[in-house]
Amino acid sequence: MLIAKNLSKTYNGKKAVNNVSFQVEQGSIFCLLGQNGAGKTTTINLFLGFIKPDSGQILIDNEEIESNATSIKEKTAYIPETVQLYGNLSGIENLDFFSRLAGYKYSQEKLQEFLTKAGLQEEAHLQHLSTYSKGMRQKVGIAVAVAKNADVIFMDEPTSGLDPKASAEFTTTCKELAKEGKTIFMATHDIFNAVHVGTTIGIMKEGSLVQQIKTSGIDANQLKELYLETI
Repeated sequence: MLIAKNLSKTYNGKKAVNNVSFQVEQGSIFCLLGQNGAGKTTTINLFLGFIKPDSGQILIDNEEIESNATSIKEKTAYIPETVQLYGNLSGIENLDFFSRLAGYKYSQEKLQEFLTKAGLQEEAHLQHLSTYSKGMRQKVGIAVAVAKNADVIFMDEPTSGLDPKASAEFTTTCKELAKEGKTIFMATHDIFNAVHVGTTIGIMKEGSLVQQIKTSGIDANQLKELYLETI
């Protein structure tokens, strides 16, 4: 579903992404670990088309992003570290608004179904976003991605600032989406969450992808040791 071929991007003479190549299969969860400045967010921004690579190729669902920008936008969704929603609107009103922007009009019942599927408790559906915790806002962001019918969901530090319960709920939701065939690509510092939610883990250092590991063959302690040795 996602392919990076020899991807590079330079800022002010420094390689933010340096000759990076990887593939992410449909229905899998790829977690990208690395220190601040390692190139994780830049990699996501390249896939989203926010910035252009200096060299290399990016394909989403076998389409090059530069020549198929419109169709790729329809297939993708992005959940940043801080989900940008309207605090004066309720959860269901935010979902309705962003669904309509994507060209979808749903009944109230269907909107509630999306929010429930994303793990947001029913009593919060009609509450203003200004009263939501970060975890609740993340759930609305996930509901927007599902309502948009995105095949690929990009996430940047999605568990940052979440308490253990919210983080566990987030992991469960991601796994359920992957079972439905959604592909998830996330940048994260959370080693424990990555090893539990991810199918594959990549470790970036100074713009290079220096490790790729299947989570089926490693536990959290082993990943922590490998991560510390790598960076």
